[in-house]
Amino acid sequence: MAGTAADLNGGTKAMKALRNGLSALLSLALVTGPLSAAAPQPEIAKNGMIVSAHRHANAAGLDVLKRGGNAVDAAIAVAYALAVTFPEAGNIGGGGFMTVRMADGRTTFIDFRETAPAAATPTMFQDARGNLIPEKSTRGHLSVGVPGTVAGLELALAKFGTRRRAELMAPAIALASKGFVLDAGDAMFLAEGAVDFAKDAPSAAIFLNKGQPWKAGERLVQADLGRTLSAIARGGNAAFYTGPLASRIAAANRAGGGVMTAADFARYKAVERKPIECDYRGYHVISAPPPSSGGVVLCETLNVLEGYDIAAMGWHSSSAVHVTTEALRRAYRDRNLNLGDPDFVPVDTNRFTSKAYAQTLRAGISMDKATPSASLMAPGAGKEGQSTTHFSVVDKAGNAVSLTYTLNDWFGARVTAAGTGILLNDEMDDFAAKPGQPNMYGLIEGPNNAVAPGKRPLSSMTPTIVTRDGKLFLVLGTPGGSHIPTGVLQVMVNVIDHKMGLTDAVNVPRIHAQWMPDVLYHERDALSADTRAALAAKGHRLEEMPYWNQIAAILVGAPGLGAKPIDNAALYGANDPRLPTGGALGY
Repeated sequence: MAGTAADLNGGTKAMKALRNGLSALLSLALVTGPLSAAAPQPEIAKNGMIVSAHRHANAAGLDVLKRGGNAVDAAIAVAYALAVTFPEAGNIGGGGFMTVRMADGRTTFIDFRETAPAAATPTMFQDARGNLIPEKSTRGHLSVGVPGTVAGLELALAKFGTRRRAELMAPAIALASKGFVLDAGDAMFLAEGAVDFAKDAPSAAIFLNKGQPWKAGERLVQADLGRTLSAIARGGNAAFYTGPLASRIAAANRAGGGVMTAADFARYKAVERKPIECDYRGYHVISAPPPSSGGVVLCETLNVLEGYDIAAMGWHSSSAVHVTTEALRRAYRDRNLNLGDPDFVPVDTNRFTSKAYAQTLRAGISMDKATPSASLMAPGAGKEGQSTTHFSVVDKAGNAVSLTYTLNDWFGARVTAAGTGILLNDEMDDFAAKPGQPNMYGLIEGPNNAVAPGKRPLSSMTPTIVTRDGKLFLVLGTPGGSHIPTGVLQVMVNVIDHKMGLTDAVNVPRIHAQWMPDVLYHERDALSADTRAALAAKGHRLEEMPYWNQIAAILVGAPGLGAKPIDNAALYGANDPRLPTGGALGY
């Protein structure tokens, strides 16, 4: 819950340890400058492409595409497969968002964000004196929101799918029931949760091997999850939200100190919303609306940057980083104070994403001096976990899906509903537990994101699709909590302004800035010594940060702007090297 600026730099202690373990891998995988002649080629394909966090999920989705399914069909197969193979973030016990663009130009946004139980209250994570209780909103059953993933995938299937649910879920059922052999990355991530799994018997029975962390080369079988997936394959929403599964999860939740009921499940609905849309230098951006803040932050920042010649400034020059930071601090200020669940609070997204509003923001930016964030407005309160996963899908016809979903923290609440195999989210932690208190990621939000029954917490997830001249151009997204919009933004700017090839655009080191804390964060090698000195002279406070994102991107037409197609391929996929799992797969 409450934390300091240092928390934003390091995240939780567990994530710090995990990142330290991956630092050697990262140093080998990341390029160390703005452009690298040795950058790896993207995955290329003529007919279909999937980029996700796990090899088995890629294979499940690609098989659907090869058998004639469309991008939405494949996305459903990938999502269910990730619930088995990537339990740290893939899920049926969490929720998320899906941005869809069909080849005929139709677009939509499917909101399957978790909701607060009916018995939730604004002070449920505070003690009698109003102080936040450590870990009460991040560990255990009280932190769990009503899961939305099954409802979201069902809505997508009914609206755009072409294949039977059972067919799309068959790979996930097999992976759960028969198991899959863990590689080094799988074992590393499971080991990260071992201490907490040992505290929860249903989790320990699955995610520990006789009380010990699983090792690479061993086979992980999840029989309960296989039976749960089979029930959903047969019955869809009814099986999950109104049948024995809902009752069992609710009973386990209440037995563990939560407040969820079977009636909360029965009330849950996924919602179709109009995407946030904007234009940047001739490219059309389709992204996430509230209750995600991602599309607003992305479009507001792009609109501000459009007034500067970013290409002429140069990649990560002091001028380019300065104006990007100034734009981001203003966009995050608007995010934290003005956005929330649109079913509960009025949100004027048109204002924040307008060119006119961006012009007024630029007028307040000095090229010579950093703006103190505290001078922009007084804070309110809130937070968001970073352990999310994203995947991108494009099929032969040009249909595209950008899907980000999450358990919130790594492995969510780290509790499993006995007999179901379902790891449950800790999404209640994304609400503003107490106005005025910064969270472990430094986000400070207003009362728009206070806890309320049935409400969806504000998110930063930014599943995004970009078109040019009415044709599909780029599909991308990432995990990373408050770093999600900045990760998506920088890849887009790298491709469009700096004309990087896709792998360079994804791989190069990144920066991050938000409203509070008033710090400009940078990955190792993101800024030269001269650039750091120039930014400090302007008044920026700089801190090095570890990685936060794992971009999954697909570029259409060529590996980069102005580049020639490779072997007549139409699709180019790149998976961020910052995590040692997943990849791109096409045919």
